[in-house]
Amino acid sequence: MNEDTRTKSYLDLAARVASRAFGLADPNPMVGAVIVKDNEIIGVGHHRCYGDLHAERDALMNCRKRGHDPHGATLYCTLEPCCHHGKQPPCTDAVIEAGIIRVVIASRDPHTLSGGGWELLETSGIRVELSSASANAIALSQPFLHRLSTGMPWVIAKWAQTLDGRIATRTGESQWISHARCRARVHRLRAKVDAVLIGIGTALADDPMLTPRDCRSVRRMPKRVVLDTAGRLPRESKLVQTASDIPTIVYTSDPQRFSGTPVIAQSCDLKGDRIDLRACLQSLHDQHGVSTLLSESGPRLLGSLADENLINEAIVHLAPGLIADEQAKASAIGRVAPSLNQMRRFKLIGTKRIADDLELHYRHAGC
Repeated sequence: MNEDTRTKSYLDLAARVASRAFGLADPNPMVGAVIVKDNEIIGVGHHRCYGDLHAERDALMNCRKRGHDPHGATLYCTLEPCCHHGKQPPCTDAVIEAGIIRVVIASRDPHTLSGGGWELLETSGIRVELSSASANAIALSQPFLHRLSTGMPWVIAKWAQTLDGRIATRTGESQWISHARCRARVHRLRAKVDAVLIGIGTALADDPMLTPRDCRSVRRMPKRVVLDTAGRLPRESKLVQTASDIPTIVYTSDPQRFSGTPVIAQSCDLKGDRIDLRACLQSLHDQHGVSTLLSESGPRLLGSLADENLINEAIVHLAPGLIADEQAKASAIGRVAPSLNQMRRFKLIGTKRIADDLELHYRHAGC
């Protein structure tokens, strides 16, 4: 096994371990670390949840529990070690004190507070390298880096469709296109994100709860977010009726329509007759602490998100059926691509067969 292959395997392992903290680490990034000495893995760790040990310290603790000495070892880490005091002390201090002689990272940390670990480690005589060997390790940090660079949450769009791209019949019947096990996976995903987004059309058609159900454990109860320009969400809807228990944010041009309800009515900027989606996402990030947003919207809002190039990730449940009706509802409606070279492109990062359905997992080609 050559050096590049070994580096890839160690960083891949670090990424796999780090991904266990999806839904637990936010607003911190998911980070994994692997310690290697004489081509033997002697320690593995990750940032398990917000406020807990960072990955480097967790890996060093694991190393010592195994009875190994990290002095002279190489640390493989998905993200540049931090060098600031926060809820945890600087990771660079622990790396230096442990006698690590080489650090290999998949991504640099541009954060003004936590960044700068590379330079500090080098000043201490530690060799630091940036490696592109593991696409998985690089992808792991993209949601965090996206939030830093844009001030907006990472947006995951989810929908279920037939083989011919329809999400409902012409009369609006959609329950259920996808298999029950697909829907269970969506509930588990809800339990790991900060908020779930829908438009007023979905709210009126389905009267949803948008809560994670039938899950072994709910890592968090996501906020519910409704885009409702004209304030049409009924007071008797499930979302309004349960808003005192589960934070429910409604972006509307007339917040007074929701006075006397437990809903968090938020005024919004408009672009023409529609809500300014970028301003909405920035508000969710800055005012409501939303790092990861799951969109379960209908075709119009999905099309608008695509039109604004705001979808970072897509999870599509493809059902084994054809509606074959041009008036049945398409998965997305908008003016995204007047020509093929302008369409939003995604790369396939995972597939899973679920009964006769197929789950397709994509990331935006620019992520």
